[in-house]
Formats: sequence, structure tokens, C-alpha cells
Amino acid sequence: MKFIDILRDHLDAFNQAYEQQITTTMRQAIYAMISCRTNTQRVSQWACQSCTHTADFPLSCGHRSCPQCQHNTTIDWLNKQQAKLLPVEYYMVTFTLPFELRVIAKHQPELLYQAMFSVAASILKDFAHNSKSLGGEIGFTGVLHTHSRRRDYHPHLHFIIPAGSFNKDKKQWQKSRGKYLFNAFNLATVWRARLLECLTKKLDITLPAAIPKKWVVDCQHVGTGLPALKYLSRYLYRGVLPDKNIISVTDGQVSFKYQDSQSQTTKIRTLSTVKFIWLVLQHVLPKGLRRVRDYGLLSGNFCKLRQQIQLMLVVAGALPQVVGSPLVEEAKRIAAIRPCPCCQQPMTFMGIYLNRRPTSLTVTT
Repeated sequence: MKFIDILRDHLDAFNQAYEQQITTTMRQAIYAMISCRTNTQRVSQWACQSCTHTADFPLSCGHRSCPQCQHNTTIDWLNKQQAKLLPVEYYMVTFTLPFELRVIAKHQPELLYQAMFSVAASILKDFAHNSKSLGGEIGFTGVLHTHSRRRDYHPHLHFIIPAGSFNKDKKQWQKSRGKYLFNAFNLATVWRARLLECLTKKLDITLPAAIPKKWVVDCQHVGTGLPALKYLSRYLYRGVLPDKNIISVTDGQVSFKYQDSQSQTTKIRTLSTVKFIWLVLQHVLPKGLRRVRDYGLLSGNFCKLRQQIQLMLVVAGALPQVVGSPLVEEAKRIAAIRPCPCCQQPMTFMGIYLNRRPTSLTVTT
């Protein structure tokens, strides 16, 4: 059973139960998903080059919350990030929003998510600037995740960071020394102070009475950066819960599997269909919000400098990521493949038709 099927079958009950909590953005996502691949007036035409079979398919909605869309977007992002990979060690830094502030995030998500990005990025830049082993220009990519593995509301930011910096004056790459990049406890202390200051003084947001003194920031080594990129790509453009994780829908109950973060074992969670729909839809992001952001050396403004750094590191003896890397192979695996139902050979996209009249006949292979 697909999430969209569950949503379509139980939409009336969901609207009745959560009428006061459904936002305009959520309603737009719902409309997009239930219309996905059902509009027969807009179709893509495919033809098999091995036989004479042709077929028309309704277009996907393209919404970033839709679990059956955005295959190519994920591939494009993986390829772009692979091109930015440096042949150095990488770290993953995770900034978590405490439970007490999540009610603010639910009611003012755009303001709070933007504040989380700006504050966390400023902290990483300042820690790098003050680091004895760095001190130069660094680069990192940040990704917003709003859920835990159980799909509960749990906003946090992941940043993947190459372990080194570029000294503009010396025009040299400076490798980070030591077993860790930054002290996680110090990061957490500054994360708490700066985010609270931003919310109260800049955004004039009233904070809840009880705010924990200890916040959570994690900083861990992730090897070459490839495992972190693959992890971050899982939930970027294809919804919160893959359809393959939905196990059963019986007697008004939905069961889905997830991997427990503590035991690393697969567990089952069961909810009523209405609560399950809400569990997923509460993670719909505000329209226009960028959930992936590049900073410093990994931003678009540093493209030429980044290529120079990659060349410098290759000449110095580091091994670059080659075209046949596991990242590219993973992208190929994720790619949507439309086999011919007659001979099982790949079909070729022939164009888009509106009202059964061709608007494009550009052939792509």
C-alpha cells in the first residue's frame, strides 16, 4: 500500500480530525499528491527501441513531499555534491532543536528554520576561524531534517564538513590535525546561547518558561564524506517515509518499519490511519524554504577556487573521487527505470503531451 493511496482513502476522516491544524502548505501538498500521476490530460510518451511498444503515462506532481516523485532531483543533487567532494577526511556536525522549542517550530517554521541555519552556520565559521589547526576558509553543506527515525517531529540540522581549510594568503590547503574537528560540548553551549539570543532579540519570539540548560550537538568523523552524502540524500526530495517501509494497512491501522537509532535493529510502529497521515504531513516544509544550503568553499561562488584545491590535493598525492565511485553507482540505482512491458528493455522518453497534442518531441536516451 502506498502513502498516497492511504491519504486518498482516508482524506475525509483526516480533514475532520485535524481541520484546525492543517496549514495551507499542507493542503497544497495533499492536493499535489492525490493528483500525482492521475491527470490524463498531461502525459509523457515513451517508446521502446527494441520493439514497437509505446505507452503514455500521467505526469508526476513533482512536489518535494511526494514519496513517488523527485527521482531525478535526488540524482542531480548527489552528482553535484560528488563533484564538490575533496579527497580528505570529513565530519558530520548535527545541531538539534530541544523539545521545548519544537512548539515554536510547528507554529512559525519558516522563521525558526531560517534562524537555525544562520546561527549554526555562524558557529561553524567562528569555530573554524578560532581553531589552531584550521584558521582559514572552510566549506560545508547543511541539510534540514524535521523527523526522527520513528518519524516524530524532531527538527535538526546536519552539516557535512571537509576536515581542512584554505589559507588565502599562503594559497595553501591546511589539513585539520587531531582526532576530532570541534569540541561538541563547546558547540552545544554556543548553539544554545546564540539561538536563544536570535529568537528573543532579533525575532521577538516569546520563549517557553522551561528551557533545558544542556543542548545536544554531535560531531563525528564520517570518513571520506560519501556515507554522509548518501545518508543525507535519503529524505531530501522523496518524502518522509518510503512506500516500501509501509508493511500493512488493516482494520484502520497502519504499520511501518524503521531502524532504531540506539539498537540499530528494525522495529515496527503501528498507528491509526488518521494519526499516521498526520505523522507524515506534519513534516511538509513551508513553500520556498531551502532545506539544503552550501556555505564557504562548497558554495557556488567558490567553484573555481574549489577546483584549484582539488587539483592541489591530487598533485599532493591524495586520491580523488573517480567517476565510477559508489556515489554515482548509488545514483544510478536510485534512478527511475521504465522497462518495456513486452521485452523488458529500457524505454525512451519521447516528449510531453497536453490535451493529446505534442508540445515537445525531444528525444533523450
